[in-house]
Amino acid sequence: MSFNSLPDAAPLERHNLVFDLRNQLRLRVDVLTMRLFRLRFSASGAWTESALNRYRIYLPQSAKSAFTVSESDQAVRIVTADAQLEISRADGRFGLFNAAGESLAHQAETSLIGSGFRLAWQLAPGERLYGLGDVSRENIMRRGESYEIWVRNVKSYIPIPMLLSSRNWGLLVNTTWRHQIDVGKTDPGQLVCSAAQSDADFYVFTGDGYAGLLDEYTAFTGRPALLPIWAYALTYVCNQQVDAFNMINEALTFRREDIPCDAIGLEPGWMSKNYDYSTEKAWHPERFFIPRWSPVGSHTFIGALERLGYKLSLWLCCDHDLSVLEEQQLESAATKDAALSAAVEDDDDDDFEKDEHFRPAAKRPSEPPAAPQAEPPSDLPEPWFDHLKKFVDQGARAFKLDGANQVIEHPDRAWGNGMNDEQMHNLYPLIYGKQMAKGFEEHTGRRAMVYSAGGYTGIQQYVATWAGDTGGGPKPLASMLNHGFSGHSNHSCDMDVFCPGGIHFGFLQTWAQLNNWAYWRQPWLLTPAGLKMFRDYAHLRYRLLPYLYSTAAQATRSGMPVMRAMSLVYPDDPAWDEVRTQYMLGDFLLVTAYTDELRLPAGNWIDFWTGRTLTGSLVTKAEYPVDRGGCLLVKEGAIIPTWAVQPHVDRGFAEEVTFLAYPGSMNTEFLLYEDDGQSLKYRDGEWAVTRLECRADAVVIHPSQGDFPGRPEVRVAKLVIRTGARSQAVLVNDKDVREWTWDEAVGALTVTVSPWKTCEEVRVTWK
Repeated sequence: MSFNSLPDAAPLERHNLVFDLRNQLRLRVDVLTMRLFRLRFSASGAWTESALNRYRIYLPQSAKSAFTVSESDQAVRIVTADAQLEISRADGRFGLFNAAGESLAHQAETSLIGSGFRLAWQLAPGERLYGLGDVSRENIMRRGESYEIWVRNVKSYIPIPMLLSSRNWGLLVNTTWRHQIDVGKTDPGQLVCSAAQSDADFYVFTGDGYAGLLDEYTAFTGRPALLPIWAYALTYVCNQQVDAFNMINEALTFRREDIPCDAIGLEPGWMSKNYDYSTEKAWHPERFFIPRWSPVGSHTFIGALERLGYKLSLWLCCDHDLSVLEEQQLESAATKDAALSAAVEDDDDDDFEKDEHFRPAAKRPSEPPAAPQAEPPSDLPEPWFDHLKKFVDQGARAFKLDGANQVIEHPDRAWGNGMNDEQMHNLYPLIYGKQMAKGFEEHTGRRAMVYSAGGYTGIQQYVATWAGDTGGGPKPLASMLNHGFSGHSNHSCDMDVFCPGGIHFGFLQTWAQLNNWAYWRQPWLLTPAGLKMFRDYAHLRYRLLPYLYSTAAQATRSGMPVMRAMSLVYPDDPAWDEVRTQYMLGDFLLVTAYTDELRLPAGNWIDFWTGRTLTGSLVTKAEYPVDRGGCLLVKEGAIIPTWAVQPHVDRGFAEEVTFLAYPGSMNTEFLLYEDDGQSLKYRDGEWAVTRLECRADAVVIHPSQGDFPGRPEVRVAKLVIRTGARSQAVLVNDKDVREWTWDEAVGALTVTVSPWKTCEEVRVTWK
């Protein structure tokens, strides 16, 4: 076992298979599902677990999958209904096969070296690999490079040691230790994973295409969280010098300027002590005065924000020993804490914000904020979220977890769980997000909107993330597409409002935020054209909320992200691997960002801005109106639910829904997902879906399935159907409708169905 190994004392069960190898190693194979296997190698015969298992990051698997084992002198073969694993008795190398016996992967080497390991797999000619989270923003297809799996400011905020292969298999390295993944750089024919310290522990899994692999992976490491509905709207973060009066004024200005906005955030200046890492933080007494005799209620500035429809977000920095609570939750007595030692690299060219709080103290300005203090070693630190409850009770609805100090190294720190920083560093931002999300949920009974810069394997089930202090642009976009390939869906970046492309991209992602920090990015301070563009895109986003929310709900069921790299959606063409400034937003919308080139997949596509139809496969100039910042195209066959624009949103449904339909030659479907938009009750089945069908000659709204408190049974449905040619008649459930309109400019008819009884089918046809 390696240094600081965590023993796995659980008794062996039927699905835990142990084999003695002729090279003096022992191999343990856990058959977890029909498609998921865990493999561990040991020189001592004792089994260990990673911190990810210990702290229950992974979801429990039933391990009741039926399988058979056949053995010979040379090999062992484990067969489930969906996969096969053939293991060499000589050294434990294995081959992974699908149910039909077709080869998916072959291990080339297993070596335990000192306290670490070296594992290698053969790469087939033309095999493409994706994933690894935010380990690099220079590519999407990972083959040909080598990557260090280590959380780093700017360079690698959220590394995730998982890979998906074009040959329908996946790999997850089960460690939090620093390690390296060489994807065919040193040897073009090999994938090599190595670590100086760590037990050899990994998972392999199979799936039908990338969608199947993401489904299997997120069923195990956690589905992407479903955020409250308003988190998918617009978040605005004030300048760090703002006070309560000016924040309220900015909140009012959004309303006066007809710009919908839901969350309003404060940077570190809200605290009485700037960059307060402690659990003793308080409101700044002058800038954000809260009456000590009556700290909670509608009379506070937070109450005023709530009346305007805003949800308050608070910036946090943390250097707390979060490991202690993890051990306490496991009824462990381990506790150790030592002084902080911050070590970071020099300024990086890609670090847009240049936040000096990521620098060592010696490199900070002459009057730095207060440095974090180590907790007294004789005291156990209180659970981190406990000190935040008072702010939640006062009305805080969201938290922003800054990178300081979660993404920088602490090489001399001894953590309370007995780990050193080599084992704890990658783990820290993960359990930070976990404790924040679970703490908020347990305290309020509502969904958490916590967004963080850092993370690791499994982060998707707890928090949203943003691309850190790197602004907006092509590299943050690449990070989001890589996250989508890594099972993480709720990601964003700081919107660049000073160029049309930045506004376009900033609003057309999973969740949208405008962060002022040290700058003056208020939309009403832009040029008149910039302000109008910002307002137009904000309106568009709020119209698209039911589409985006439904797509986010799809991610919670399947792991398929809201933002999808073109390679994820069109896996058969390797040319998509080089397309990093174009993506699918859900099933039907194609977005370009920061590019002059548009590459269209096969089929017909409708320009959302102009109504013009383009036919793929096509590479052409990206053309869009002067008051827009990029292309937005609709896939033929789409049916997109929309809402009327509201100043803010609080519910995951509306009394009136407008369906934009684009009939084509193929029948398509979309599931409109609805719930209360706020609570955790959706986890108990309190939600409803409505199947929408777009046919060549009809649009069908099927009866809703499911229920939740407050769901309206009678509503208004408006259908805007782009038929291309003017119809002579429109029928609803085979009955002629006289009141319908035709828009010659876009070639669309509009018909309203009122009342729309959601328990009944609505079928609209035309002739």
